[in-house]
Amino acid sequence: MQCLINSMNHIKIAVLGIVLIGLSSFVYGQKKMPEKALSRKQAEEISQSVWLDCLKEIRTQLKQEWEAGEIRSGARIMKFKYRISGEKPADGRSLYISMHGGGNATKELNDQQWNNQIKLYSPAEGVYLAPRAPTNTWNLWHEAHIDTLFDRVIEAAMAFQDVNPNKVYLMGYSAGGDGVYQLAPRMADRWAAASMMAGHPNETSPLGLRNIGFSLHMGALDSAYNRNGIARKWAVMLDSLSASDPGGYRHHVQLHEGRGHWMNREDSVAVKWMSEFRRNALPDKIVWKQDDVHHSDFYWLFVPEKSVKTGGLIVASRNGNEIRIDQSSSDTLVVRLNDKMTDLDKPVKVNYLGKEIFRGKLKRLASVIRKTAGERKDPDLIFSAEIVIVNGKVTDI
Repeated sequence: MQCLINSMNHIKIAVLGIVLIGLSSFVYGQKKMPEKALSRKQAEEISQSVWLDCLKEIRTQLKQEWEAGEIRSGARIMKFKYRISGEKPADGRSLYISMHGGGNATKELNDQQWNNQIKLYSPAEGVYLAPRAPTNTWNLWHEAHIDTLFDRVIEAAMAFQDVNPNKVYLMGYSAGGDGVYQLAPRMADRWAAASMMAGHPNETSPLGLRNIGFSLHMGALDSAYNRNGIARKWAVMLDSLSASDPGGYRHHVQLHEGRGHWMNREDSVAVKWMSEFRRNALPDKIVWKQDDVHHSDFYWLFVPEKSVKTGGLIVASRNGNEIRIDQSSSDTLVVRLNDKMTDLDKPVKVNYLGKEIFRGKLKRLASVIRKTAGERKDPDLIFSAEIVIVNGKVTDI
C-alpha cells in the first residue's frame, strides 16, 4: 500500500489548490487531462507532506511487529533483539544490523548463535540490532525474503527509534559474513557501510559496492572453504576497482595474523570504521549488478520487473543536468530525478551509450513524488521527475 497524501495539514491552502489539480490525470469521457507541472517549492512541500504521511503509515503497519520483536513478510518471520547506546545525535540515531552465524544447522544451534550475536559488538552510538534468520538453511542470510525483511526493519527503526536512513550499517560473522558479501552490493542503496567477518562470498560480485564503505575481516588461518584465500582475492579486486574508479569502492581489508575462524574480537574495529561513513543516496555514479534476487530500484534508477535480468549490468552517471548511461542490459530503464540532483528549471540532457537521446525540460509531478515515496519509503529517495528509456529511446516525457 502506497503512502497517501494528506497535505491539508502541512501546506498552505493556496498551494494545496494547485497540488490537487496535479495529483492525477482526470478523465472526462474519453479525454485525459495532463497532470499539472509543479514548481520547485511545490515539489518540496509535497515531498515533505507525503513523507510525513508515509511515516505515519509505517507506524501504523509495523507498530505491533516492532513491539513484538518480529518483522514479517508473507509467511516469513524474522525475530530480532536490539539495544541502544549513546545519546541520540541531532540528525538521528545510527542502525547496525548484525547477522549471526550458524547456517545449515539445528534450530538450537542457530538460536545460540543469534543470542551470542547481540553481545558481540558494541557501537558507541546507535541501535545495535541482531535479527534471527527466519530459516536454518546454509544460505540463511541471502535467501530472497531477507531483502524485504531488512527493508521493513529499517523502516520500523526510522519510525520508532528515529534512525537516520543515511546511517544504516550491515555486518555479520561466519554465515552472517556470507550474508554481508551478498547483501552489501545488492542492497547498497540502503547502507552507509558494511563489514564482512569470516564469511564466504559464493558467486557474488563486488561491483555494486561502488558507493558504500566496505571492510573485510578474516582470520589469516581461516582456510575452511578457502575463506582466507578468497579474502585475499577480494582485497586485490577492491584495490583494482578503487584505482580505476576514483572516489569509488572505499574499502579496508584485514587478515588477522594467527587467527582462524574466530578472530578473538579483533574484528570489532570494523564498527568504528563504519561509523565514519554516511550514505550518499544520490551518488554521481551508479554501478548496478543485478543479483539472482532481483531488485527494481537502485539509488536513482528503476527497472520494471519484466526487464530485470539476472547478472545484468547498468552503469550510469550524472553531472549537473547531464545524465549518462554508459552501459545497460535492460530494454527499459527509468532515470528518476529531483532538485537535489539537478536543476529541473533548466533543460536536462540524456546521453545513452554514447548518443544524445534527449534534451529538454522535465515536469515535476505529484504522481512521481507519491509513487517513489510509496515504493522506497525513504525520505532521501523521493523523486519528482523521471525519464523513461525504452530500447534506447526516451518516451512518456
